[in-house]
Parts: sequence; structure tokens; C-alpha cells
Amino acid sequence: MDSVLQTPDPTPGTSLDAADPRIQRAARAVLGATHSEIFDAPIEIAEILGKSGDRGYFLPDEDDAIRVRYSRFLASRSVLLTTLAAMESMAGGRDSDWQRRLPAFVVALASTCQLVRGSRGWIELASSCRPLRKKLDEADARHGVPRKTFARLYRSATKTSRKLHFQYAVRFYQSQAAAFEPLRSDPLLGELIRMIDSEVVALDLRLGQLWLERLRYRWFSFRRRHHSAWKSTVFELFRISGSLIADLKQPGVKAPNAPKRVSSELREAALTLARPGDVFVTRHDDAMSNLFLPGFWPHVALYLGSEAERAEMGLVFPPPHQSQSADPVRFLESKKDGVRLRQAEETLAVDAFMILRPALDAAEIMEALTRAMGHCGKLYDFVFDFRCSDCIACTELVYRAYHHCGPLEFSLREVGGRMALPAEELIHQALEQGFEVVASCNVGTAGILKGLKAELALHHSRSGL
Repeated sequence: MDSVLQTPDPTPGTSLDAADPRIQRAARAVLGATHSEIFDAPIEIAEILGKSGDRGYFLPDEDDAIRVRYSRFLASRSVLLTTLAAMESMAGGRDSDWQRRLPAFVVALASTCQLVRGSRGWIELASSCRPLRKKLDEADARHGVPRKTFARLYRSATKTSRKLHFQYAVRFYQSQAAAFEPLRSDPLLGELIRMIDSEVVALDLRLGQLWLERLRYRWFSFRRRHHSAWKSTVFELFRISGSLIADLKQPGVKAPNAPKRVSSELREAALTLARPGDVFVTRHDDAMSNLFLPGFWPHVALYLGSEAERAEMGLVFPPPHQSQSADPVRFLESKKDGVRLRQAEETLAVDAFMILRPALDAAEIMEALTRAMGHCGKLYDFVFDFRCSDCIACTELVYRAYHHCGPLEFSLREVGGRMALPAEELIHQALEQGFEVVASCNVGTAGILKGLKAELALHHSRSGL
């Protein structure tokens, strides 16, 4: 929220007419930003909060719904702030200026009322829901939302000096009601005046209420900073330990410097069987991390296919991902260096792997891959907490791509006090929902198995579970 009083009058003594093209354009901008129903998003978000209350976290489709609505609100807020800045400059900063420039004052006040209402709606929702507060402060590259936008929004919306200026402007509007009457006949300004009338009635601008809102922000800011510091410390500890474990090998499992069992010939043969959207489940025989993960299979990667395969199904990634995923890239995979596009020579430099294929049509596969690409570039989640999506683990990438894509639905489970989806659990849930076992490589038997033989090899590898 910004004040209508910040910018001094640049041209003293002049007046403004309602027909001024600048006023008309600004009025249309305000009406366009508020008539798009963006500011009713908190009502829809409240419904999502009702569904997620028992869980304490958001499912990927709920996560996406929140992010879409929040990014739209931020875009509308940006339009209103830009319009407000222009109208502040035109309206001036004194009562005498406003009396000569009522059209600019009306547009500025209407913009501020909408900013107050929109900000207050999101703040009230997030104040009662910690998962939502955390979600709104996460970065979202897909929608162009940086980190800590909610913290900045909350701080701006509760800044006492600005709210006092706004309070003063409202009092001027109410005290000069007769002067605004002629503007009510204007098609645009009249609608803005009616908007102001309805909003001012609902606003509580008492001085005590303003200070209370600011104190609430101070408490929110205090908790957020301390939690953020704790989270950063924990993440760094897990990052260091996780990176070290990822580089360690189990002694005695393989000879030192022994090559991976998947040769270039096996790799190329397997790629001829794969299709975009397939899930590759992989394993290093001697990885130390195998000791800390449940089951035989510890890791997964998402197959994007070649440019020709994607073109054949009509899949085009938005820029810059379209150029970044050009051949020879084949996979989107999350490892200790983050979620990155990778070549097959890197992803399949392993000892064994399986290929699983979801029972979805081409349109659903394209939707899932587009979702997954939205996470490209994020850090690896060494904490393995799937409730947050600012960092992504390997199985979380598949989870967020395919959950509620068509009939698919995955459930998180508690692992070490965190809600996650280990690779073995992902395989279990995928098979229950009709994923096809396309092929195996070096599982039980050296070389590639297909169809039923591959499925039997997979079940044999998991028979100890």
C-alpha cells in the first residue's frame, strides 16, 4: 500500500479536468486491475485452506492454484502501484492541490483503497495459516515471483506513516463530499467514486487499529527472521553431510575405479525404448547413500525425450527452457547440484535402472513435463521436506509433475519426521496406479529386459521390502 500524499505538486496553481486523457487512462487501469476478480482470490484460497487443514501442507495442485492466484494478485498490485505513483504526482500533496485536482485524487484514492483491500485479504488469510505464509514467501520462477514477496507486502501494508497519510486522504474525501458530486456522472470516475464509498465503509482506520496491525507485523517479522536463520543453518548442515555422503563409496562392493555396469551400448538401446514422460529409476551399486535410504532403488529422473520426440507430440517448452532442453539433453533430474537438464551420459552413468511409463495420454504427459520444467534451476532439497517447493529432491520432481495429472494421485508419508516420498514408495504407488514397467537394465540379469521379464525383475529387486 502506498500513500496518495508522497509526491509534492510539480505544477502549483494548475487544475485538472476529468476528460484529461491521462486521467481516463489511469481510471481504466484501476478498473481493469480490480474488475478481473483478482482481488477475490482470497475467497478461493480459503477453500483450499479448508481442504488442507488436517494435512498441514499443500498438495501440488493446491500449491499451483495458490501460486497462480497470488502471482495474478501481485501483477494487479503492480498496475495499481504504478497508476498510484502517476496520480500522486498529478494530484499534489496538499488540500488546496486536491481541491483543484479532484479527478487525479479520485483515481489515486481508489487505487489505494484497492491496494488496502487486496493486501489485507492475503494478510488475514496468511496470519491464520503458517503453511500459507511460508508458501507465499517461496520463490516461483515460473510465475516470476521472487522470494519474500509476502514479507515485503506485509511490511508495506502496515507501515504506519503511509496509513496515516491514507487516513488523512479519506477524511478529506469525506469532508468534501459535495465537491465530488459532479464527478459521479463521469462513466469512469463515477464508478471509482462508488468503489471508494463501498471500500471506505469497510475500512477500520482508527489509530489504535493501525498500531495493532503494525505490532502484528513486527511479531511476524521477528518469527520469520529467526525461523529463516534456523532453516538456513539446518539446510547447510544437511547440504554438507548430504554432499559428502553422495560422494562416498561403500568399500568392498566394487573394485576401486571400476566402470559403471551400464555401458554406452546398453544406454543407447534403452533410449530407443523410452518415451517423453517416462520415469527412470536408477541405482549405483556402491553408493554410500544406499545405506541410508529404504529399499533397493534410491533415485529417479524424468525423461524429456529428444527434440524430435517432443515435436512429434506437440510439446514446446516456453523460453528459455526450449533452447536449454535442445539436443543432446534428454533428462530433467534433481541431484546435489540442483534441478538441472542433463544428457543421458550423465543421468545413466549408473549400474542399473528401470523405465516406468505412466498410463496417460499425450496431452497429460505434456502437462506433466511442463509442470516439471517449472522447477528447473531450483536447489536440491537436502532436508527432504516435500511440503515446501523452493528446493526439490529427485522423487519430489516426479511427484510434483504427476500428482493430479489425469487420474494419478500420490500420497506423502512421514520419513524421519518429514513428509516425503522415497523412491521405493514412489514405485509402489506408481505401479498401483497403472504405471507400465517398460524395461530394466542390469536388474537380476545383465543386459536389458522388456515387458513381463522386466516387471518380474523389478518385483524381485523389491522382494525384500
